[in-house]
Amino acid sequence: MPEPRTFRDEPVSFVRRSGRMSEGQERAFAELAPFYLLDVPRDVAFTSVHPQARLDVASAYGRTAPLIVEIGSGQGHAIVSAASSRPDDDFLAVEVFRAGLARTMLDADKAGARNLRLAEANAPEVLSTYLPEAAASEVWIFFSDPWHKKRHTKRRMIRPGFPEIAARAIADDGLLRLATDWEDYALQMREVLDEAPQFERAFEGEWADRFAGRVMTAFERKGIAKGRDIRDLTYRRVPRA
Repeated sequence: MPEPRTFRDEPVSFVRRSGRMSEGQERAFAELAPFYLLDVPRDVAFTSVHPQARLDVASAYGRTAPLIVEIGSGQGHAIVSAASSRPDDDFLAVEVFRAGLARTMLDADKAGARNLRLAEANAPEVLSTYLPEAAASEVWIFFSDPWHKKRHTKRRMIRPGFPEIAARAIADDGLLRLATDWEDYALQMREVLDEAPQFERAFEGEWADRFAGRVMTAFERKGIAKGRDIRDLTYRRVPRA
C-alpha cells in the first residue's frame, strides 16, 4: 500500500498567518462561526478541501439565489459591504487568514448580513471541487498576493491553468472580476485570461473600469499612496458547449 500524502501537489498562493487573536476575534469563532463558517471537510492539510466534498449551496444559505464568491477576502471589507447592501444575493468569502475571518464575521454580524458564509480553505480547491459546477454568478479576486520576486511568481493565483479552474465554478455568462495594484501581475492576469477559451473580455480598451461594487479599502489606499495604478479586469464566462 502506498504511503498517504502529507503535502499538497501544487504550490499554494498564500502564506498562512497564525498567532494570537484578540478577545473579540476569539469570541467571533466561538459565537459566530457556527452560523457563518462552513464546515469544510479536509484532505492533507488544515486549509485543504477533501476532493469528494461538495457544498450544498441551497442548504448552506437556506434558499436559492445568485452566489458571488470572493477569493482572498482579507478582513472582509468588500464582501461584508456587498452582502449587507445586496440582500437578494448570497456571498461566499474564501480566506485562510484566521484573524481576517474573525473580523469578517464580527462586521457581518454587526451589519446584519445573514446572506454571507465563509470558507477557511485553499481557494483553487474550493473552485475546482468544493463548489458545484456553475454555482457562482461571479467570482471576485481583488489584490491577491503578487509574489513580486521572480523566484516566487509561480505562486501567483492567476497563472496558466487557473482559468480552467475558475471556469468550472462560474455559470455561463457569469463574471470573473480581478483587481491588482501590481503592474506586472496585471499584465500577467490579462495575458492568461485573454488566452483562455473559457473567457472573453467584458471590457473595452486596455483595462476595465473600476468595479463600483468594490469598496475602497485601506489596502487600496495604501497602493495609491505609493503611486501604484489600480487595474481592474472583468471577464465573462463563455457559455458551455
